[in-house]
Amino acid sequence: MPSLRDKSTVSKALEPSEKQNAIHMTRFKALAVETKYWKPGTDSVEETVHALKGKAADGDFVAVSEKAISTASNNIIDEKNIQPTLNAELIARFWMRTTWGFILGPLCRLRQKLLSELRGYPLDIGSRHKQLALQYSGLLQALMFGSEGGIDGSNLPYSYVCLPLKNADEIAKKMRRRILEILGKSVVVVVVDTDKTYSFRNFHFTPRPNPVRGIHSGGGFLAYVIGRFLQLKKRATPLAVAGSSLSTEEALHVAELANRARGFGAGRTVWEMAEHFNVKLESVSWEMLETVRHKPIVIVRKKR
Repeated sequence: MPSLRDKSTVSKALEPSEKQNAIHMTRFKALAVETKYWKPGTDSVEETVHALKGKAADGDFVAVSEKAISTASNNIIDEKNIQPTLNAELIARFWMRTTWGFILGPLCRLRQKLLSELRGYPLDIGSRHKQLALQYSGLLQALMFGSEGGIDGSNLPYSYVCLPLKNADEIAKKMRRRILEILGKSVVVVVVDTDKTYSFRNFHFTPRPNPVRGIHSGGGFLAYVIGRFLQLKKRATPLAVAGSSLSTEEALHVAELANRARGFGAGRTVWEMAEHFNVKLESVSWEMLETVRHKPIVIVRKKR
């Protein structure tokens, strides 16, 4: 069995606003489990069971990427077929390039490279993407600079984007049941998204729709700006938990641990992904993505 990575080493790299959480995080160990790339049509439940054979133990938390599950479920849309409206074009041309590039981006302390990319936001591709966001998630989400309402194009080819799961609870329960049936291990399954939840004491909020109970959702770009500007503690967002009644704090700890252990695949953004393969934004292929190390599953285990 591969050795588990002690997360106490990871906690040393936490940002100042997150250091108070390090004490809790060092109580766990984590193992990112590598699998093949889950293309549409992949049975994510059976792939998870197969990947955990010989690795999972009773009492483990098994954190699975929502993006990977959603892609495998063919919950994706090809944006090349979308016709943008004037509103979408205005958002791409003025809101993204100017408001995010020069005002909100610096206010939220975005990386300089990302700011440069936003200032040159692609008008054709971006307008189609914003039109989908308007239709699927509404205006406040469409005004986000990325991951509008959970819509995400990173680690997907061509002009495909992934939609958020609507049945994360059901999938988590099915995964847990199959792990128990096939492997005989009683685990807690947590479906996790990289989009951040921000915490002020015991109040947790996220721009991401449909988080677990105890995390307030809403506000779109406003929630993101508030969380970033105030430098609130930020962690990956748990979307479903099956097998235990975790507290909100515990679910957030597990989600963030898994997020840190998993890495970013081909890149955190579509720009990073295109740069990784040295191609244009919509030129990444399925074959390229299959060459990247993918770790959709993370085992999080309490120290003995």
